[in-house]
Amino acid sequence: LFLSPSISLSLSMAAWDLSVAVEDLGTDAPPITVSVTSDLHIGGVILKLVEKSQVKRDWSDHALWWEQKQQWLLRTAWTLEKCGIQADAGLIFMPQHKPLRLGLPNGLNLRLRVCFSGPVFRTVLGICKMLSEFRNQLLYFLFPRSLFSHQHNKGIHNLPYDLIKVLMSRPCLYNGMPAHFADSPKTEKVYKMLSVSQPAPAPEAIAKLYRPASVVDKAHIHSRWLDSSRSLMEQGVQENDRLWLRFKYYCFHDLEPKYDAVRLTQMYEQARWAILLEDIDCTEEEMLLFGAIQYHINKLSLSEPQTMTSSPAMDDLDSALQCLEVKLDGANSSPQDMLENLTAPELNDYLKIFRPKRLTLKGYKQYWFKFKDASISYYKSKEESLGEPIQQINLKGCEAAPDVNVAGQKFCIKLLIPAPEGMNEVYLRCENEEQYSSWMAACRLASKGKSLADSSFQSEVQSIRSFLAMQQTNPNTHTDDSMSINTHSLVSPRYSKKYKAKQLTPRILEAYQNVAQLSLTDALLRFLQIWQALPDFGISLVVVRFKGSRKDEVLGITPNRLIRIDLGVGEVVKTWRYNNMRQWNVNWDIRQVAIEFDGNVNIAFSCVTADCKIVHEFIGGYIFMSTRSREQSDTLNEELFHKLTGGHEAL
Repeated sequence: LFLSPSISLSLSMAAWDLSVAVEDLGTDAPPITVSVTSDLHIGGVILKLVEKSQVKRDWSDHALWWEQKQQWLLRTAWTLEKCGIQADAGLIFMPQHKPLRLGLPNGLNLRLRVCFSGPVFRTVLGICKMLSEFRNQLLYFLFPRSLFSHQHNKGIHNLPYDLIKVLMSRPCLYNGMPAHFADSPKTEKVYKMLSVSQPAPAPEAIAKLYRPASVVDKAHIHSRWLDSSRSLMEQGVQENDRLWLRFKYYCFHDLEPKYDAVRLTQMYEQARWAILLEDIDCTEEEMLLFGAIQYHINKLSLSEPQTMTSSPAMDDLDSALQCLEVKLDGANSSPQDMLENLTAPELNDYLKIFRPKRLTLKGYKQYWFKFKDASISYYKSKEESLGEPIQQINLKGCEAAPDVNVAGQKFCIKLLIPAPEGMNEVYLRCENEEQYSSWMAACRLASKGKSLADSSFQSEVQSIRSFLAMQQTNPNTHTDDSMSINTHSLVSPRYSKKYKAKQLTPRILEAYQNVAQLSLTDALLRFLQIWQALPDFGISLVVVRFKGSRKDEVLGITPNRLIRIDLGVGEVVKTWRYNNMRQWNVNWDIRQVAIEFDGNVNIAFSCVTADCKIVHEFIGGYIFMSTRSREQSDTLNEELFHKLTGGHEAL
């Protein structure tokens, strides 16, 4: 049977009925049936719906949602035929912006109206602009509903603060806060709770909160990030659902304390709860210092309102911390120090070295070390240092992490040295605080490709010394605060069980004397600096199965490298840096991630506790962060972000 073109055209133009539910009319209202043709565009369908509903209101925020396909029909110029819509399509005409409940890092719950139809990336940017800032600088990401969400904030702030009617104003400040928060005493109170640290709950409440018991537990939590390329509705989030708002990427750009009080406070709160809930490990000495700074911040936050201070150099967290370190040093380098810097000094001393390897019982061994330019060489003794070294290690691009216990006189430097097959691990042990400060400063500069002649060497040394001084205690110091301190709210449950309050109180107050002179801003920055110095800082975990392996392992994702971790013993097996990465691909059919590094090193793995899209988005997101410069920080290249993180599924 052959049809003429005119008959085919008339058949395609035949009218048919399309039923659409209108959400605003209520669940009991029957769907509205409109007569359409296959070549009618989506905008025409919406126009027919509005006319037939006979309801006079602003419909500009409404769009069609296709229930069976779980997708929005936002391209109003597309025809029904192009979208694949037939008479049995279950369409709903609904608002694109709906109420959502958000749990913030400090436990505060908010209810506000957000976009359910755009990519989560754009939705979160809108939330951030409303809550704290007007510049697209730092990415927050929504943490989805989880098995633990009902436990996580139990006993902190259960009732949400309603900001549904708050409309974001133009970028301007009023009395130090965004103008839209100055409309009423209620909204001003909410802004103060966002921008000022809240007192910790009772120890009993902290003990009831969820704490990950294993690496696998942490991996399950990190597997629950929402896909930033898709909308909330497309990922099953419904109106009035509760989500977490967290910092996902541990790259903090363009921090300006004067204007970013909310961001700085929430960053501190996320760090504080990671420590209190033992999501990140720290030593007993570090825990006492964290407790002392928390106590100081609580005292300042409860006193008269404090203005966040800033300086022109505070363009990001690193610069802010650098300013703080110079302030704490109390003195500038002398002309003699500056002259010594110009002579490109060397470091020479006896140190102990240890190379951790599997199935080895060998410990530290002492050698004579020489540090010159950006490399270290070591010899059997000082007398043999004029000859060939046992080994020369280039530290450019390395990572230097502290492993210090001041009370136990342990001063170690953990070095991760770039190598074709990954990263080699080396430990250096210093004899005392002074030796550690010089060698640690040298390693940090060398990691950035700088030599000891760099002008920042002495300030780096002094910064490390001031940091170590904060961990020293003065048992002869007396204070009248011992009656007001709630010790067990300042430390994790592990230490609450280990020590009584009368044992912890004097130790925290001793550490407090070293931070008591800090301003509120400086105390927040110092807390974040110590958090960043922890060995496990910034590691997001996913359980994976590497190609060719018969057992599950853990992949740690950080801002600058990937870490392969043995699930059984928790040891680092391999490390690969992003700057050695040539390309990475995702096979969406078999859900496998393949990465190629320099030196013909190839790895491939499938994800066990998370979708491979999450790993793909982590890697692409961190690479995207590394492309941002301070000059371009006021704009955010959304297209580039989705190109690096989206994959073909996002298209």
